[in-house]
Amino acid sequence: MSKLTTESTSNYDGLDLMSSHDILSAINKEDKTVPLAIEKAIPSIENAVDAITSKLKTGGRLFYIGAGTSGRLGVVDASECPPTFGVDDNVIIGLIAGGDRAIRKAVENAEDDELQAWKDLEQFNITQKDVVLGIAASGSTPYVVHGLETCQAQNILTVCITNNANSPITKVSNYPIEIVVGPEFVTGSTRMKAGTAQKLTLNMISTAVMIKLGKVKGNKMVDMKLSNNKLIDRGAKMLVDELNIAYEKALHLLGNHGSVRKAIDAYHKN
Repeated sequence: MSKLTTESTSNYDGLDLMSSHDILSAINKEDKTVPLAIEKAIPSIENAVDAITSKLKTGGRLFYIGAGTSGRLGVVDASECPPTFGVDDNVIIGLIAGGDRAIRKAVENAEDDELQAWKDLEQFNITQKDVVLGIAASGSTPYVVHGLETCQAQNILTVCITNNANSPITKVSNYPIEIVVGPEFVTGSTRMKAGTAQKLTLNMISTAVMIKLGKVKGNKMVDMKLSNNKLIDRGAKMLVDELNIAYEKALHLLGNHGSVRKAIDAYHKN
């Protein structure tokens, strides 16, 4: 494999001599290029979304696997779907090399274990109904690449997000997504532009899939979990707008039915 774009030398030098303003302005300038790189990959992202949606419609699950920053971003996206869209915790599952303790602290050599990803997936009784999405900036992380390779051998659908072109991970992905963001501001620090690209792409994928699964009505999160006062207030205001009722009545409906969708359905039945 040729030299990784993500490991290329920064377009900037003398970072330690820069003023705070110059550091921040340069980082911001680099960050502006990320959405443009993602835009080029929209056709690939679209194909992945449609494939994932098809699997989830028939009872499948979506697994994210990654190491380090990539793994953490997968865990974050997976953990945000249940409260946002009201799906069960076992519909989108984030797995990180080194286990949950690696979410907070780096686990030495965890990403180099070629067998562990499949072991982690087996604990969830993964089947051909499911999808596995591997996330790796380099595209060569052993935990992720060999995890996807084993999935393909088991006829399990695979997707990947990587920040290098023609990397090994794309060879073991049915739906590869390549988002080449170029050199990092700090050379090799893929928690920066590469991580931002991964985060934005995961947002796009999970949001689009949830919309296509009917978890959004109009532009509202009608299945969100009402887990705090802010969300209860948001839900009540949704009902006020949707049903043209008083706020107090909306709160009452929400309390009785437990979700915006169920409250709307019950209101229309009466």
